[in-house]
Amino acid sequence: MDGTLTVPTFDFPAVRRAMGLPEGAPILEYMDKMNPTEREAAEAILRRFEDEVAEKAPLAPGCENLLDMLIERGIKLAMITRNRRDSVNTFLKRHPLPIRVCITREDAPHKPDPTPLLMACEKLGVTAKNCWMVGDGEFDVLAGINAGMKTIWLRHGRTRGFSAVPWLEVEDLRELNDLAVTMR
Repeated sequence: MDGTLTVPTFDFPAVRRAMGLPEGAPILEYMDKMNPTEREAAEAILRRFEDEVAEKAPLAPGCENLLDMLIERGIKLAMITRNRRDSVNTFLKRHPLPIRVCITREDAPHKPDPTPLLMACEKLGVTAKNCWMVGDGEFDVLAGINAGMKTIWLRHGRTRGFSAVPWLEVEDLRELNDLAVTMR
C-alpha cells in the first residue's frame, strides 16, 4: 500500500526509534519475537503510524490511470500489505480504488512469505505464474519471487540495496503504466 499505491510516506526509522528497534530492523519480524507486553506496546506505536499514513498519504502519481487501464483490460487486482485491515479500510475509503481482494497481516503470514500472494491468486482464480507482483520494497520482491510471480520493483529514485533481483525495475507507477500500455 504505502510506497506502491501511495507516495512513500511511512516513516520507518521513526517507528523503529519509537519501538526501540535497531536501525534498519524489520519491524514485524522483531515484533514476532517480543513478549506479550512488549508486543502490545509495539502494536500501539505501529497502529498510530499506520493510521496516520492511511488518513493522509496521497495516491502515487499514475496510480489511478494504471489501475483504470488494467481494469479496462480485464486484469484482476489484489492488494497484499504488511499493514493491518483497519488501516487498509481507512485508505480505501479515502481512495475508492477498484481493488476487490485485500490481504493484510491479519489474514496470512506477512511478506516476504509468499502465502498472502498465493491466497490472493486463489481468491482471484488465477495462477501465480500469470501474475505480476508490484512493490517498492525488498519484502515485496522476495514474496513475488517466492510465489513464482514476475516481480516489479518501484525504485522511487533509490538504488536497489538488496540482493533479490526483480524481473523488472521501474521508477514509479507512471513508468509502469507507460510500459503496460505498450504491452497490449
